[in-house]
Amino acid sequence: MSPLAPEVVDEKAQTNAISEQQSSVQSEAPYSVVPEREKIFLMLLCSFAALISPLAGSIYFPAIVAIADDLDVSIAKINLTITMYLIFQGLAPSVVASLSDTYGRRPPYIACFMIFLGANIGLAVQDSYPALMVLRCLQSSGSSGTVALGSATVADLATRAERGKYIAYASMGITLGPALGPVIGGLLSHFLGWRAIFWFLVIFSGVFGAFLLVFLPETCRAVVGNGSVPPPVWNRSLWQIARSTVWRSSSRTQRPEPAHETIHTRRKRRNPLIAGAMVARDAEAALILIFGGLLFSGYMAVMSTLAPELESRFGFNSIQIGLCYLPFGVGSLTSRFTLGRLLDLNFRREAKRQNLPIEKNKQQDLTNFNIEIARLTITIPFVYASCAFLVAYGWVLQARTSLAAIVIFLFLSGHTATAAFSSLNTLVVDINPETPATAVAANNLFRCLLGAGAVAVAKPLIDRIGIGWAATFVAGLLVVFSPCLWAVYLRGYRWRRGRRERRERLEQAKGNAAKAMTPGETSKAA
Repeated sequence: MSPLAPEVVDEKAQTNAISEQQSSVQSEAPYSVVPEREKIFLMLLCSFAALISPLAGSIYFPAIVAIADDLDVSIAKINLTITMYLIFQGLAPSVVASLSDTYGRRPPYIACFMIFLGANIGLAVQDSYPALMVLRCLQSSGSSGTVALGSATVADLATRAERGKYIAYASMGITLGPALGPVIGGLLSHFLGWRAIFWFLVIFSGVFGAFLLVFLPETCRAVVGNGSVPPPVWNRSLWQIARSTVWRSSSRTQRPEPAHETIHTRRKRRNPLIAGAMVARDAEAALILIFGGLLFSGYMAVMSTLAPELESRFGFNSIQIGLCYLPFGVGSLTSRFTLGRLLDLNFRREAKRQNLPIEKNKQQDLTNFNIEIARLTITIPFVYASCAFLVAYGWVLQARTSLAAIVIFLFLSGHTATAAFSSLNTLVVDINPETPATAVAANNLFRCLLGAGAVAVAKPLIDRIGIGWAATFVAGLLVVFSPCLWAVYLRGYRWRRGRRERRERLEQAKGNAAKAMTPGETSKAA
């Protein structure tokens, strides 16, 4: 057994006990006291804060050829900067998420934007490949944490039964990044040069970071509970501080009575990276994370190789290449509306079938509810559809038959692949309700590390066997590993109940041992 195993078991037993205590005292308190309009505003705010990560990644694609020529390096070396970007995109959120689950969402948000701002200034003025590589890693570290923080904010504000309804709001920025990034990057690179891309990101992050500093409140349930508990002064927005100072006696600032029992007990982690990896110790979570990573790898293989393929096969310039990325991004954006409705409808259908009562603004207890079936019934068809569209895209591009056909299959691939991945991301949060940001960070860790490998091998693979066979290989790999999802669909609920029963037995044994100890032994153990 690993030296970490006893610590992990004790921590999970503690988590389970805390969860049981909190669920009992929170039965009367609403899950969130934040009004509906304010919820939507906060989710949109966090969604557009998360925009910087996919935007910084995709805005780079149309300028790959121009950067390689200007720095006098090969396209393969520029693709290596994409690989490193993805590696740090996987590692950094583990640190950010673990801290945010304990100390709040707001301080990590501000830190991420400051790091991102400084990295973009450096990228705009650097003139060497080593500097480009290092600063891209720093840029990724600053931007990637915002994705995990955005998903965690949704978990802070919305119950599982409502989460699908808010997906369109919460993920709008993440899906706009791949849609708008290549178009903006293509226009800036063509008319102003590739350095203008990074100056644009400097302006965007500076303005939006200032907006977060002024208006973003704290939502972490370890700090403010269901939103009724005032956060510490250092965790408040400038708007909250100004409002409480200037209009202290105004009735408009009155809040509900603080429900301190809704605060989640803070748990310190010794190592944030291990905290993210701990999520994958359970078989159910590991299978979801592995397949989600493979799905994202196929997505990154398409995105990173599209620019050189279009340039070599059609002779397109950076503007035309950027426009060709647009259908994929639009497909990703529209998938959120389709998926959100389907997830909520299927959740309600399964809740009725499994006799789970749904109460508005109350978190559902999933102890006796098969959430795996509720989510994967929607996910699995999207997975197989994305494989079919990916194969069609690869062979149409290789045959150079029609640009319209390429655009259509890019849209369909973006729609189905993004829907499948978002649904898996939702399921990971559902089965890790106490640490949503850490769960998303673990998901990010798997997908980015696997995606980095896919980017590294995509171009050599395409050069060797062609884009058609490469797309077929990626789709075939997803089909071969799809039994991972079927295993979770069929056995995930049973695994989750088994873990809960083992934790209960462990907690009971520890309680019996504590009762059997003499007073002297108890004081010594303490």
